[in-house]
Amino acid sequence: MSEQTVSRDDVIAVLEGVLDPELHLDIWNLGLVYEVKPDAGKVDIEMTLTSPMCPYGPQLISETQRSVEEMEKVDEVNIEIVWDPPWSMDMMSEDLKFMLGRG
Repeated sequence: MSEQTVSRDDVIAVLEGVLDPELHLDIWNLGLVYEVKPDAGKVDIEMTLTSPMCPYGPQLISETQRSVEEMEKVDEVNIEIVWDPPWSMDMMSEDLKFMLGRG
């Protein structure tokens, strides 16, 4: 078991590499990840999907889980899917909004 904790910033950097299969944009800047809590080898992630009927939901969750589990100092990843607050385009990062002409 890891005695050191991975940094929140390192987890976020990994999440920026996880792409929504439909939108081809990363889940962090899309605003799908609401909370990241690393603690002594364990990382808790609270996230949502673009909609409850998202056909790529299982794939996206699996890819998120796999990507964070592969990090050094990470022994356990817990992902909780939440629907409140519901995702909206307002949750995207300012950079992504600008890139898409919404900022």
